[in-house]
Amino acid sequence: MDGFNVSPDDMDLEKRFRSPLLLIADELVSTIRSWSLKLVLGCVAVFCLIVILANQFMATGEKQEERRQVVEHLYIDFDKDNSPSGTLVLDSDGVAHLKKMLVWRSEKVKNGDNLSALFQRAGISTAQIYDLSASPGGDLLNNLSPGEQFHMGLDSNNTLIELQYVKSPLLRYIYDNHHGHFQVEKRTHTADVLYGYRKGVIKDSLYNSAKRAQLPDNIIMEMANLFGWDIDFVFDIREGDEFAVLFEDRFLHGERLNAGDIIAASFTNRGKTYRAVRYEHRDGSARYYSPEGLSMRKTFLRTPLDIFRITSGFNLRRKHPIHKKIKAHRGVDYAAPRGTPVYATGRGKVVESSFSKPNGNFVFIQHGQTYMTKYLHLDARKVKVGQTVSQGKVIGTVGSTGYSTGPHLHYEFLVNGVHQNPRTVELPKANPIDDGERERFDKISKALLVRLEIRGQASQNDE
Repeated sequence: MDGFNVSPDDMDLEKRFRSPLLLIADELVSTIRSWSLKLVLGCVAVFCLIVILANQFMATGEKQEERRQVVEHLYIDFDKDNSPSGTLVLDSDGVAHLKKMLVWRSEKVKNGDNLSALFQRAGISTAQIYDLSASPGGDLLNNLSPGEQFHMGLDSNNTLIELQYVKSPLLRYIYDNHHGHFQVEKRTHTADVLYGYRKGVIKDSLYNSAKRAQLPDNIIMEMANLFGWDIDFVFDIREGDEFAVLFEDRFLHGERLNAGDIIAASFTNRGKTYRAVRYEHRDGSARYYSPEGLSMRKTFLRTPLDIFRITSGFNLRRKHPIHKKIKAHRGVDYAAPRGTPVYATGRGKVVESSFSKPNGNFVFIQHGQTYMTKYLHLDARKVKVGQTVSQGKVIGTVGSTGYSTGPHLHYEFLVNGVHQNPRTVELPKANPIDDGERERFDKISKALLVRLEIRGQASQNDE
């Protein structure tokens, strides 16, 4: 036998049991074998081109999807005082969506500014001010302070879509335009609070000495107000006097903000040391007290001005600068720039507010049955007869009216109708802390004074 012989019937039987796919493949291979070489190469080239085009199409779709997702998750935050050309925001459900591409303009409030002036500077129509003012919270825009900021988001039609009113780094109001009606949202930040400490020695003025000790301006003013009931910072302070202050040092996102409140402080004047601590009552109010629990806020301030220098003190035998005669000087003269605010040194009722040739513009205030204060040579009077004023109320401004050689305030203090030296007169005692707060106050105040002392010792060791 030369080999295996397969009959035609057996061949047909094999084809019946083979997979249809294999049969199709056999037919395809047989067909391709019958093609010429050029035809085969052409088909291969077409197939490869189709594969390449398909891959590029899929890659383009993936990139577009990726870009779309990146855009949707972007948002602009003005906490860093940016001024972007557009903004994207998060809705109430936290789902990112494109609000509208806005053009942002920023303005800082200057002296005398109102909302209309800000809009005009920014080139925005003032017609929308009514809608803002009439909206809930619109009254907040009526009392602007220098240094505050506004960020205004406008659409392509120069219509105000969003207004960000930044009162401080910790507080802002967002006015959102909903079909011509503005809705306001209050946003607050909480600062990180540390305790700052500074101490210094008086070499000239309180302000200059405190600045050398790197005390912030607001802390200098607060310290002067805090001890201003006990110390006349014009006459009383001497070279070599010392001060120490423990205060709130506030930070937001790692950046220093304005200092907060004084926590504890001491001032040594002519060998006598005055101390004060800040105490927060159970009702949330805060006041300053001596370690003995007496309020630092007295019935009268020692001086009626913040910015001053003394030109003439209390002297019953002073030669008058105009009349050149010996004439009693029954008060204290505080020279200051014209227009400097003059404060009522105590709560009382205005009994005189008028003008006379020697006194110029003057104001007299009666404080109960015992005390009266007088303020002479004012440039302008801010109160009327019969008006009740509180301590620290602006009653006028420094001027040079009447018999005066230059801008200054003449201040007098009378007890039962008799002139007393405003610098040295014994003032009414301060009110003590309530008995119900006494035990809690003692614990807190002692801890704060110990901390002030420890920081002072540590600072001395560092030197």
